[in-house]
Amino acid sequence: MLKGFGTFLLKELKELVRDPKILLPMIVIPLVMFPVLGAVMGYAVQTAQEQAIKAKLIVVNNDGGGWSNSFVSFLKRLNVTIYVVNNTKLDDKKVLELLSQHNATQILEIPKGFSENVTAHFSNPAVKASLRFYSVLAGTSIFEGTGSSVIDVLINQFNRAVAPDVVYSEKAAVIKGEIKYGVDPAVVSGLLMSQSIALPLTVLILLSYAPQIAAASMAIEKEEKTLETLLTLPMDRLAILWGKLSSSIIVAAVGAVAYMAGYSYMFSSIMAGAPASLNLDLASLGLVPSAWGYLLLGLSLFVAMISALALAVILSAFAEDVRSAQSLVSNIYPLVFVPSIALIYLDINTLPFALKLVLFAIPFSHPVIASKAVVMGDYWTAGLGIVYVSAFTLVVMYVASKLFATEKILTAKLKIKGLKTRRSEKPAEEI
Repeated sequence: MLKGFGTFLLKELKELVRDPKILLPMIVIPLVMFPVLGAVMGYAVQTAQEQAIKAKLIVVNNDGGGWSNSFVSFLKRLNVTIYVVNNTKLDDKKVLELLSQHNATQILEIPKGFSENVTAHFSNPAVKASLRFYSVLAGTSIFEGTGSSVIDVLINQFNRAVAPDVVYSEKAAVIKGEIKYGVDPAVVSGLLMSQSIALPLTVLILLSYAPQIAAASMAIEKEEKTLETLLTLPMDRLAILWGKLSSSIIVAAVGAVAYMAGYSYMFSSIMAGAPASLNLDLASLGLVPSAWGYLLLGLSLFVAMISALALAVILSAFAEDVRSAQSLVSNIYPLVFVPSIALIYLDINTLPFALKLVLFAIPFSHPVIASKAVVMGDYWTAGLGIVYVSAFTLVVMYVASKLFATEKILTAKLKIKGLKTRRSEKPAEEI
């Protein structure tokens, strides 16, 4: 065994454990961040299940026969909340009118001839009875397709009670006030979910790497004592600040573009092997951002990036070396990871008011919120988010500029008493 290895290893472990800048981001923050994410996701699943059970289903009975009445009674026995409308011809205008009138998101139509087809099925199994299901796709949450899945379960249960495969459903999705026939809301929701993962991943990459680059750049200047020389040059100190921020953005953006190019190739490869029934054109459904939407999305990501980089520069100014700077900057990560990961699966419009306020207050939530809002044509949410994050960024930039304008940038240090024993207080033989 290497001589002195155990003693030196113990010494290094003590140094790391005593350093709060390492202990906090590596141990304490994950112990807080992941339980919070678990609580958010658990709440989301529970809420989705409760909403699916309590969702009001409008049943339009245009058949009036024995089997259609039996089907309605079957739904009532399963405690499904339904509102029955008899003999109402459905067209696009009437569907939207019923949904608005009863404040519902789902309509199940029992067409004329339903009972006749069920009866004919027993003598000729090729004959089947159809139902038509309309579902409103209001957001990009992973749970948007729950209603469609619940209807499939109800139909399967009715089939088991009556005869195998006697009833099937024809589905239509209501998207931005337009009815898309032959489109399964669950399939669209799944595709939107896959698409909506891309931007949160980009946000995570940019807001993880870029602050580290900015922090390392500043810390190297302090560690190598070149910051003093840099500040004595005949140039505006704000030019130094903006130079560091801009260079960090460019380097991080190049890495993100490379990553997203690889991700896009992977996603297209997966979709190429998907069944034809899943190969929907989201652009034809109006679920692809417009040019204006992409512009708002880019602005939202840009101001959030500037905000994170300014915070990183401020935090790194209190560090003594590169390691300390990166440890301090990692304290920003919970504000990036928690909302980004949570909003991949959740629609912020379905959350309680208090939780909405928390997510809206975190500036790094807004690029992800904007990515979902512009898909649904909600430009106000994206625009107001840009205004808020810009105001937050201006405040952070003001603090950073004040720090650069004084000599505190050279002497500032952040210490947490009681958690770290100073090296100077140790006997020489322990080092």
